[in-house]
Amino acid sequence: MLLRAAELGTAPLACRLAALLQERDLFKGPAALDCDLTLRVEALLRFERSADSGGADPAALRAVQRESRHFLAQLQAAPGENVNDISRCGLLLSFAYPDRIGPKRGDGAFLLSSGRGAAMREGQPLARSSYIVAASIDDRATQGAIMLTAEIEEGQLLSYHADRITEEADVYWDKESGSVKKRRRTMLGALVLKETSHERPSAEEMANVLLSVIATDGIEILPWEKGTIQLRERLMFMHTLRSDWPDVSDVSLIATLDEWLLPYLQGMRNLRDLQRVPLARALEGMLDWNQRQMLEKEAPTHISVPSGSRVPVDYTNPAAPVLAVRLQEMFGQLDTPRIGGGKVPVLLHLLSPARRPVQVTSDLASFWRGTYFEVKKDLKGRYPKHYWPDDPLQAIPTNRTRPVK
Repeated sequence: MLLRAAELGTAPLACRLAALLQERDLFKGPAALDCDLTLRVEALLRFERSADSGGADPAALRAVQRESRHFLAQLQAAPGENVNDISRCGLLLSFAYPDRIGPKRGDGAFLLSSGRGAAMREGQPLARSSYIVAASIDDRATQGAIMLTAEIEEGQLLSYHADRITEEADVYWDKESGSVKKRRRTMLGALVLKETSHERPSAEEMANVLLSVIATDGIEILPWEKGTIQLRERLMFMHTLRSDWPDVSDVSLIATLDEWLLPYLQGMRNLRDLQRVPLARALEGMLDWNQRQMLEKEAPTHISVPSGSRVPVDYTNPAAPVLAVRLQEMFGQLDTPRIGGGKVPVLLHLLSPARRPVQVTSDLASFWRGTYFEVKKDLKGRYPKHYWPDDPLQAIPTNRTRPVK
């Protein structure tokens, strides 16, 4: 601070500030609660002119006076040179404590350029200042308590700290609006001197921010419609059979977002836009042509059953895909339908006429030979109008109450 002050012709004032900070406080009692350092400077100058302590501690005043003269002698500065301009107290302190410059946050709280928060006691006149420099802080609490400080003007910061001021652009996710925004900030350390947010991010910037949002919030925020969910489950089924197929688990999809999803985010900016992501196309884009053909053959969306119905396959559990079908639609079929190139029998949920499961099996032939007759006996009593043949393998399959003759 002293060397910089000498360059600016304010060495006498800087020497007095340095002495005030080094010695004990000039004020006692209620007066000491006011954290404005310029009040101490005024008291010292008054004492130097007229020996009037003005309520300050005379012994402390004399000690500060001696120390300030010592500093002046070292700098070879004239004792009275440019000393009365106390409006530069904050500026001089900013050279000594560049990490303690802070803008107002409200209620006497300030955010210092170091990134730390600090606050004044209630009722402090300087609490209304736009910027301050905290010369003394009690750091024992979570938020530092400002003990001594001085006001500094924004113009002084811009003029005298230009070498420490940086310009940065920041593209970020605004949670309140649910959209990507861009801001340019003039920074002094962690201190934001100026911020503008009317600039539109580039398509690439928006896509990259959206990727980070998806990675943080989870892929659940994407538009997982019924058909897309089934496609993903079919891909998971194929991955259980062949390790060279893409892994579409949550962890893997998040880890590879920039590979499979990024191309489909171009031009998108907010949560509403994300609901337009062609998710099925993005998942299919992970496959080559041969894999797409294989997917349709080995992990079909539906299976045709003897009644002629096309029944959807449920791949919720990739290790055991389920075919839920009414029992009477399977008459005449001996073996359990298989998928995965004939390697995996589906888990049959054989349903009653009310579409409630009456048997779960992956061995249809065994069911026809034994359990069917127990089920028939029970269901025939509850559904007498329906078709309950003695030989299910020779019976006509039907999706009606009785087969059409």
